[in-house]
Amino acid sequence: MSVSNSPTQLKRELGVFGATLMGLGSIVGTGVFVSIGIAAGIAGPAVILAVVIGAIVATCNGLSSAQLAANHAVSGGTYEYGYKYLTPAFGFTAGWMFLVAKTASAATAALGFAGYFLNICGWSNSWLVPVAMLAVVVITGIVLTGIRRSNTANTVIVSVTLLSLGLFVLVCLPRAVTVGMTNLTPFFTTSPGAVLQASALMFVAYTGYGRIATMGEEARSPRVTIPKAMIICLLLTMLLYIVVATVAIGAVGADFLSNTVGQSKAAPLEVVARNVAGSGVALVLAIGAMTAMLGVLLNLILGLSRVLLAMGRRSDAPRFLARLNREQNSPYWAVIFVGIAIALLVLLGNVKTTWSFSAFSVLIYYAITNLASLKLLPSERLYPVWVGWLGLLSCLFLAFWVDSAIWQVGLGLIVAGLIWHKIRRMVGERL
Repeated sequence: MSVSNSPTQLKRELGVFGATLMGLGSIVGTGVFVSIGIAAGIAGPAVILAVVIGAIVATCNGLSSAQLAANHAVSGGTYEYGYKYLTPAFGFTAGWMFLVAKTASAATAALGFAGYFLNICGWSNSWLVPVAMLAVVVITGIVLTGIRRSNTANTVIVSVTLLSLGLFVLVCLPRAVTVGMTNLTPFFTTSPGAVLQASALMFVAYTGYGRIATMGEEARSPRVTIPKAMIICLLLTMLLYIVVATVAIGAVGADFLSNTVGQSKAAPLEVVARNVAGSGVALVLAIGAMTAMLGVLLNLILGLSRVLLAMGRRSDAPRFLARLNREQNSPYWAVIFVGIAIALLVLLGNVKTTWSFSAFSVLIYYAITNLASLKLLPSERLYPVWVGWLGLLSCLFLAFWVDSAIWQVGLGLIVAGLIWHKIRRMVGERL
């Protein structure tokens, strides 16, 4: 059934600038503050190449997402594209993978924010869960007010985060210039397989651009706004990641950068800044990390609620999740449900969903995106067909370079979700 003319249609209030900032708010978070350190431990200085490979894959996926969203501008992203251009099973799998991975990621972002906050204040780690819960409640409340206020909050968050990263580059650049050749050579210290694994992890650091597509129903002139916002967002992010990774490794070396990941309540870039420029700059980086985590949390709640809205419309989730507020600018039940789900994971104290699990589930999600883009008519296509093929093959290829235990669990979750989907459809047909 068509949902584009539904009385539950969201208002179109998002332009190119706002959509680009929404994408940046989703991307520039855990990725730049944590995953560069993790990937550096796998690939060494060649993590810089992994950043580029991840960006190329993300660009293909972004272009496929953009042309799909431009032609089918409703909330739900690849969940909707799978239904329209492929089969219900593909659509459901995309929505299911998105929900599983990103709910855990949102809880991790909330706990990450709480950790940095406690570190700055000097408070006991026993306050970790209460502070994270408070962050979830506050950000959920902001999202409930609609996209316009969420967009304003996101603009502030992105600005603070980018300023802190700019300061990091400025203070670390002199040392990187002085000792960079020593720390960046030899460039390849691991196997090609390690570089591919690091590329899969770095790909996750780009995947926030999908939030632009999931909010396609709220974009003004979506056929123009969405492609422009995605391309600008990905180019800016790739440039930022390459600069940050090169300066960080050039200043302290890949080994030092990777060894900081396991330190309690400290992001790799914060430790690098403390080592190079002292506690003052490290404090600014910590504040930037906090705002980044809040930005990730805000944008994940937005994206998750829009996917739940779409799933509720098709009864893949309870139908009450498709209801909008009186102003028709927020799917309030979906937002509340997402907030509760994230809060429940926060109660665990430390979500065990790793970057590798996120990588697998998100790569499967975007493989379906690219497959759907191949079904576009010539009149609907904005980019060459090889973009979709390259995105599809690279996603499937990288997905199985993560640890075997991770992709085996991921495949198990896909099968479990499809069993539920089949049962629901059988029951629905009988009713």
